[in-house]
Amino acid sequence: MSDVQRFLLAVDKNPQEAQEVAAATAHRIQNKELKLVEVVQSLGEYLTDDDVALRAKAIAYLSAVLAALPPKLLTRQHHVVLCAFFCKQLEDEGPVVKKGAEGLFLLQSMGRFNDEDARQVALAMIKNLQDLQRHPQGTRHCVLKLLDLLMSKHREALKGMGETTLVGITDLVSGEKDPRNLMIIFSILKVIIVEWDIVSHVETLFDSVFCYFPITFRPPPDDPYGITAQDLKNRLRDCIASTKYFALHAFPALMDKLDSTSPNVKKDVLQTLAACALNYDVTTMSNYSITLWDSLKYEILNAQEEDLAGEALFALRAIAVTLSTSLTSKTPLTPLARYLRPITNECNEQLREPQQKQAKPAGQILGFLGTASPIAFTLIIKAVMAPLLTVYQDTDGIVKQRALLEVVVTLFDSAMEVFGIRGYGEQYSAKLTLESPLNYFKDQLFDLLSQALMGTAKEEVSFRIVALKGLLRISKLRDYLADNEIGMVVQYLDDIVLLEDPHGKDELKSEAIQALVEISKFKPYLIMDITFPAFMAKLPDSDKEGNNQYITTLEGLAQLSVERDIFLILLRRLLNKLDVVLLNKASPAYPRAILSCLLYVLSNRKLEVDNNLGMYYQKLVVDLISKAVGPTEGDGELTALNDETVLDVIGRIANLVVRFLTISEQNAVAFQIYTLFTDGVRFRQVISIEEATVDHRRTMILSAYLLAAIPRNVRPSFSARLIFLLANRVQLPLPGVHGDEPLESSQKNLAAVLRKVLHEDIPSTRLAMLRQVALITNKFLPPSRTNDVNYKALNMMLSPSSISPNSIRVAFWIMKALILKLDPCISTFLPRLLALLADPTQGLIVARGFSMLLSPEPLLTKENHCIIRALHKQKVFTLCVPIIASDFCLTSDAPLKANYLIALAGLLKWTPSEIIMSQLDIILPLLLQSLDLEEEPDVKGATIETLTVTVKEEAKVIDEHVGSLISRLLASATNTKKNPPRIRHLSLNALHLFALPKTTIPITTLLPYKRQVIKSLMVVLDDPKRNVRKAAVDCRSAWERIDDGGEE
Repeated sequence: MSDVQRFLLAVDKNPQEAQEVAAATAHRIQNKELKLVEVVQSLGEYLTDDDVALRAKAIAYLSAVLAALPPKLLTRQHHVVLCAFFCKQLEDEGPVVKKGAEGLFLLQSMGRFNDEDARQVALAMIKNLQDLQRHPQGTRHCVLKLLDLLMSKHREALKGMGETTLVGITDLVSGEKDPRNLMIIFSILKVIIVEWDIVSHVETLFDSVFCYFPITFRPPPDDPYGITAQDLKNRLRDCIASTKYFALHAFPALMDKLDSTSPNVKKDVLQTLAACALNYDVTTMSNYSITLWDSLKYEILNAQEEDLAGEALFALRAIAVTLSTSLTSKTPLTPLARYLRPITNECNEQLREPQQKQAKPAGQILGFLGTASPIAFTLIIKAVMAPLLTVYQDTDGIVKQRALLEVVVTLFDSAMEVFGIRGYGEQYSAKLTLESPLNYFKDQLFDLLSQALMGTAKEEVSFRIVALKGLLRISKLRDYLADNEIGMVVQYLDDIVLLEDPHGKDELKSEAIQALVEISKFKPYLIMDITFPAFMAKLPDSDKEGNNQYITTLEGLAQLSVERDIFLILLRRLLNKLDVVLLNKASPAYPRAILSCLLYVLSNRKLEVDNNLGMYYQKLVVDLISKAVGPTEGDGELTALNDETVLDVIGRIANLVVRFLTISEQNAVAFQIYTLFTDGVRFRQVISIEEATVDHRRTMILSAYLLAAIPRNVRPSFSARLIFLLANRVQLPLPGVHGDEPLESSQKNLAAVLRKVLHEDIPSTRLAMLRQVALITNKFLPPSRTNDVNYKALNMMLSPSSISPNSIRVAFWIMKALILKLDPCISTFLPRLLALLADPTQGLIVARGFSMLLSPEPLLTKENHCIIRALHKQKVFTLCVPIIASDFCLTSDAPLKANYLIALAGLLKWTPSEIIMSQLDIILPLLLQSLDLEEEPDVKGATIETLTVTVKEEAKVIDEHVGSLISRLLASATNTKKNPPRIRHLSLNALHLFALPKTTIPITTLLPYKRQVIKSLMVVLDDPKRNVRKAAVDCRSAWERIDDGGEE
């Protein structure tokens, strides 16, 4: 059996075997055992067979052999013969044409294909494939790929054929509908339109592309090619916009289609008009600019949809951009001036009645066109600014004046885009030769805006905000206002923030602060010279009179001081103010606010590249902590710094700064975690003494934050003998360690802190100690000792003889630390914690502890160098839920059942929905019973949130429980005594979700409950909380429409 026969037998059943046969033939040709001409001759009887499929397979065999040959093996004569052979196949039927095109595609890639071959192939395609559309899509795709390759590799040769290829290819590709093929066709036609001489065939080419406009293609859901309607639209738009010769046909056709009622068609038309305007030349656009304005203005001035108005504005701007090309003259005779004249006249006319609907879009037109070029902006300002100011002066109503000011602000935005912004406009300097036309109106505009901001009634907040925005913009506009004028603006803003009483939502003050922040970026010295003294003068030396106005001032200072130079001044002045405030015995709230201001600014600075980090460390960590801890052991009088909330802010500042210190500096901090930057004599470590005062123990808050900031490769250190003794006192023997043996420091720390926390009854201090337990367990315990220490610690905490609320808390925090790093021992101790849910005495405490296992913890984070594994939540949930469900069913005591529901809710609250969905069949019965817990709002909240996710993602799971769910949710929504507003609101949202079609709950399932829901919700319409009443209205409306098909 010959090679060709073996190939023909295998090609359909085993393509791999067929390729091996072709490769074997190619190998024989390489070894000169066979000649290529003999291979072609062996195909003779198959090429003349009546079966078209057999003829196609024979050609496929030749192509497969050629593909397996080294390209250099074929001579030029081979190429000539093969090219003629494959071209001949284009005269045949579908499958043969496809294989012939594939052969030519292969031949072109083999290196000896020249321009003459390209012309031969092009002529063969044009001659034989004018009826291309009768062939299958796959065949057409192969032919078009070949044509695209010829256009890419041999464009000049095809271009030299002139009208032959222009007309021939245009006819060849006409009538195509397949999106994959159209992507190729649009690319080919664009090349012809741009590079061929098309003057004699403009209409033919235009018709060949515009017949596809607008694209209405919708890809199937499983489209393997990923071609979108937007892809086709972009390619087609490129064709239409590629030559000015299309303008005569394109603009009238596009403007006709603007009358379409389809928003998508209109959007496509507007985007295409913009593309044409940007690509056609000045002369062409000058001829059509006024006509286009007359068509486009309706889409803007009478806009029905905002996005269409936006597209029309872009199209108008595109015309102005093109007409501005190479333009240096401001004379009224240029095409740009002629284009803008009717536009500015129309806009001036509309702005004479600023309260009318069309005034705002008229302002938008001016603003958009003003960004086209400096000359366009200049022409617009000269035409509209004087009339605009005249209308403003003659208008007495605030509403009208605000509308006019908004137009002025829009023009300022255009000016900033064209002429640049202070500090960012240097790139404009080289190309700008025009002076800003706004300079002529500077004094008038500045006075007008100043009067509007500071001379208007304080209650006119919205009007004053517009004026403020105007002043900010002209302050930012490059080379416009002088420094003294910007300084006046800064004074206005200071007065608004510091002196004015708030109105409404205090929006004006917020805008004023943001404006000061913006000015600080390009004129920081004005902020330092004007704003800082004014703000600092408003800070009292004490808050004894109960005045908390300092909060607004500090909020302003915080937002203003992110810039480095300003922050350094803020730091110095606020620390001096803090000393005064402490001396005057202010309440803790005032120092806390000052320190929170500093914390905010630090949080928004890039401390990793801040050259002043050493100074921050000394002043904000060492000095502040020293001041706070000294008085706790009698070294001075206690101050507001010793308040737990103030210590917490100091700790957060210290944590933030220490995280960015060098390793050597962090090593030094590690030795100060419990001595807290004292000499260790006047201030003794809390963990080293038997009895410590409440204020002394409270310094553990600071130790916790410092410990969190230390990386894992830095170990806090202790006296070995001391820690050994402490460990013995809490009955936590450390494996293999004796009293005279040095201990690993992290184990010492853990033992010492455990001893203290077991007897701590102050919540804030206890939390700090528990955090330290978790940090040491997660970060610092060496792998060699982790299991032994953890097992002994947890066994001790959960021992029946010594269990207590505090030991349970310790156990949970140790477990939290271990869970985050997926320690193996969690599989042992989580079931032990779950078993305690059945304890009548400690069960409720244990149940509530589960909510913290997966909850976010500010100190246990990656930023604080903790080990946090990605799958820790999934591990805990899949381990705990089956046990909770099983033990719940085995328990008959009602209070104990509640423990399991509380524990489950605690886990649900922090578990991602995709993990919950995997266990839904197990937890759904428990969720229903959780809704009956009356005194556990957190449990109810977590349960309802889980049910809401379930209704959205797996509604069919709850079909059989709909009745009981609706009853329970209605009870939660209507009972204001036992359910807080949050629970009522969540319940209503869940009920609302039931009635939406997207939840896929059958209408027949919901209809029996419709009357019950609507009637019950009548009560909620009188709920004391507004958001609950609104949710009730929305929910009721949705249920009323259920039998009409639900909500849209």
